[in-house]
Amino acid sequence: MSTKPYVWQMIKEAVQNLGGKATYSEIKDYIRNKYGAVNESTINCQIIVCTVNHPSRIHYPENKKPRIANSRYDFLFSTGYKYRKGEVEQYDPEKHGTWEIRKDEYGKLMVAQMGLYGDLGTEDEQVEGELLFPVESHLRDFIAKNIDAITVNGHRLKLYVDEDGRDGVEYPTDVGPIDILAIDEKGNFVVFELKLSRGADKAMGQISRYMGWIKQNLAEDKGVKCVIVAKKVDEKLKYAASIIPDISLFEYELNFKIREVSIGEEKGNSV
Repeated sequence: MSTKPYVWQMIKEAVQNLGGKATYSEIKDYIRNKYGAVNESTINCQIIVCTVNHPSRIHYPENKKPRIANSRYDFLFSTGYKYRKGEVEQYDPEKHGTWEIRKDEYGKLMVAQMGLYGDLGTEDEQVEGELLFPVESHLRDFIAKNIDAITVNGHRLKLYVDEDGRDGVEYPTDVGPIDILAIDEKGNFVVFELKLSRGADKAMGQISRYMGWIKQNLAEDKGVKCVIVAKKVDEKLKYAASIIPDISLFEYELNFKIREVSIGEEKGNSV
């Protein structure tokens, strides 16, 4: 009498046999066709458990301790679950960076890419007293959704979409995924590099690799520009960017208001 594998093993098998990338729905269809009825909620939860960059994975028993992503439960990477809901691919540290579960400055678990997201004691530390996006994907998705409201050198932008229909959110390249890849009104490429807190000059090497890859593989006769977005732009980065005309620096600002509302308050009146 055969025994079914664990659900996480079914998921791993499904993604491998679906070409290394699949949506949640495709994974569920594969499992149902091969193994029969399996609770869909369980599948959803196990996908999250096994996705190295999913911020909610820390809420499951398998991920309750800090560790580098190299266990049996670390084999998926989310390619942008807000824009392609539930799409994951096989996790490759060479492509996606090394991810980990670690404690933040308050002792709470968080999901982070090693070397990013405000390592304590580095130039990327949180800007004291400022509101930050909780994870980089939130900043990325906000900018992607509002990309047409952003201008670079006076030109409005839109997300790049390649011949396969893939948009520019977490756009894959041979030198790593680009946070956002856009084009302007003249068809020039604009590479976005996002930093939750401080944008340091060490980002220049990463940006140069992305820009070089785009020039070699996509741009043809079009230009390639870069935008670095951070809560606070480091002075060293300003000096580094000042000699490169194709790089623009942006700082984001979060505003959050909360006010008490009286039970009998009429619509349109403030307390």
